[in-house]
Amino acid sequence: MHARNLIVLVSCQLISATATISLVTLGGIIGASLTSNKALVTLPLSLMVVAVAASAIPASMLMRRVGRRAGFMLASACAAAGMLIGVQALRTASFPLFCVAAMMVGVNTAFTQQYRYAAAESVSREYVARAISFVLLGPIGGAFLGKELVSRGEDWVAGVPYAGTMAALCGLFVVQFALMAALREPGAALAGRTDRSMRPLAEIILQPVFLTAVFAGVAAYGIMTLTMTATPLSMHVNDGYSIDETSSVIRAHVLAMYIPSLISGLLIERLGVTRLMIVGALCLLGTSVIGLQGHALLHYWWALVLLGIGWNFMYIGGTTLLTYTYTSEERFHAQAVNEFLVFGMSATASLLAGTVMFYFSWTTLMIIPLPVLIGITIALVAIRKKADRLHRRQKL
Repeated sequence: MHARNLIVLVSCQLISATATISLVTLGGIIGASLTSNKALVTLPLSLMVVAVAASAIPASMLMRRVGRRAGFMLASACAAAGMLIGVQALRTASFPLFCVAAMMVGVNTAFTQQYRYAAAESVSREYVARAISFVLLGPIGGAFLGKELVSRGEDWVAGVPYAGTMAALCGLFVVQFALMAALREPGAALAGRTDRSMRPLAEIILQPVFLTAVFAGVAAYGIMTLTMTATPLSMHVNDGYSIDETSSVIRAHVLAMYIPSLISGLLIERLGVTRLMIVGALCLLGTSVIGLQGHALLHYWWALVLLGIGWNFMYIGGTTLLTYTYTSEERFHAQAVNEFLVFGMSATASLLAGTVMFYFSWTTLMIIPLPVLIGITIALVAIRKKADRLHRRQKL
């Protein structure tokens, strides 16, 4: 096991999470201050996620050619430049420029999302679930640091609210760039794996286990993005909660997304990946049930906490399940398909969040996930035995 790689990856994950939390909390609020069109206030966040989806396949293909380390360093440099543009956008009150800044951070996020694959490739097969869950501990620190940058950075630059937050994020991405220089290419663990020749991409995709893993990842990220993006609008803009109350709920949500990573890997080993993913789907159903009960602060808090836990079990479980379906030679192609579909849906959900809140309501937002989650639960039950067989075969 490459402990050095895991430490680098978890540290860089913390930095990326800090930026994401800051932008998710402030994106709609800054957007509302820069444009008079209420339907477009979440456009910067939507474009950030669009950039993630659009960059998913290029990121995989680039890293196939130049390696994980070079790709990750390039992405950090892009995000640092994006935050400098973000400072200028706030100084000039330019909504289009802020959209560009958000998109550049989105490019970095496309690479960041592949930290978990780099972690899986740095360990032997029996430790894959633990490595993935360990790297996803990084955002726990990001939840605290992001909230501090949001609340304290508002007044760091006189007359330009939140420009200080953007500048601080730029500095963090420079640190991320430096940390990535210490990453060792995760080839040693893969070298010991015996794999057959690469299959046609269609054959990989059409495996029921692959389709279920992707479907679960698409649903988990889509539901999470839809709800998390809409929450600041519903709480702060519609219901009048303060920015501190809103950011506290977002922080609780993000902590709930990543604290379960302390045990997710072990739970997968004990319970099996499909069982944990079913528990995750039930948690996401719980989000809708609580969200439909009202708009009190506790309703938001518990709904967003369950949303985070459900996302963690579905996302880590789905990533682990995906690794059962491809060989080391096939990994970049299979991962690219998964990332594109997951973040394509996330982009769609982010854009829909503002539209649903503007034209419909929080109640409508809570109803949308219900049929999807029922379908996922049925699919997971159907492929459970097949997934177990693939996992046992990988261990041989």
